[in-house]
Amino acid sequence: MRVLITGGAGFIGSHLSEALLGAGHHVTALDDLSTGSVANIAHLQRHQRFTTVVGSVCDERITGPLVRRADVVVHLAAAVGVKLVIDAPIHTIETNVSGTDIILRHARPHRPRVFVASTSEVYGKTTTFPLREDADLVLGPPTKCRWGYAASKLIDEFLALAYWREHRVPTVVARFFNAVGPRQSSRYGMVLPNFVRGALEGQPLVVHGNGTQTRSFTWVGDVIAAVRALIDEPRAVGEVFNVGNDREVTIHELARTVRTLAGSDSEIRFVPYAEAYGADFEDMPRRIPDIGKLRRLVGYEPKVHLEEIISRTITYWRAQHPLVSAPSYAARARAAASSSLLPKLVGEPSPV
Repeated sequence: MRVLITGGAGFIGSHLSEALLGAGHHVTALDDLSTGSVANIAHLQRHQRFTTVVGSVCDERITGPLVRRADVVVHLAAAVGVKLVIDAPIHTIETNVSGTDIILRHARPHRPRVFVASTSEVYGKTTTFPLREDADLVLGPPTKCRWGYAASKLIDEFLALAYWREHRVPTVVARFFNAVGPRQSSRYGMVLPNFVRGALEGQPLVVHGNGTQTRSFTWVGDVIAAVRALIDEPRAVGEVFNVGNDREVTIHELARTVRTLAGSDSEIRFVPYAEAYGADFEDMPRRIPDIGKLRRLVGYEPKVHLEEIISRTITYWRAQHPLVSAPSYAARARAAASSSLLPKLVGEPSPV
């Protein structure tokens, strides 16, 4: 099977590439390296069935031919993290909507299976929990730029399902809930790697708001298992699925648990949302998925839960970033991006 993964050098994309190669498939990873990393896929470069193309999913000249050669397209490329969404709202909306539109238009002639990654953000401010795929969605006003991201991903969902209804392009939509694990960057406001990094460096763990907001965290291996199951399941076509862990934790408790498991004495510091993101920021007080639909269809069950997730993340960060300061880590990341690996990634893909 020939699989195109957009965002293939990213956190989830690199793990999925690894898993699909291990299963005997041909994988092409498309990534512009804006939030993905050469380091995430360095260990895959010598694999005969792996090809990387550096470019934007929004560049139709690159993306179109790749889609037309694929049997399956896993569309992961998107704006990543609260910080980027707030700082670059135009880029966020254009990347999310344009990329999905290009993929679906080029999938129409030969109809590969298209998996579209969405987000729990689309649930917005709904007050009915746990969050179910058929629930009404309640977004905030356009003056709160946080909701531009949710709206753009919701448009992606509408487009994917419309291409299935009108043109029979077999699409599947998955709403991810806080996937975490190795290779996840702390650069874009991802809460768990930020907490782990702070705890290991003896820096304050910054909790936005009062810390009573809840989230659920999903081990990346469980996410990959769900993606692969949905790709292979014909009954998933034309449907939307939550992919997550149905156990929730307050952000304050998450910080305390990270500090304990890391053996750290870092301060937990509370910072108002307005100070962190500006006066027009709005957050969701609770986000917990109902995963019954996915469980019934493919037997999905998250296997790694919170304390083990935190412990594994701490182990990874200790191995990869042993007590480095933020400037040193940033310098290492820049060095990796300009390493000798990069020329191997540039140019037209080899035949698969």
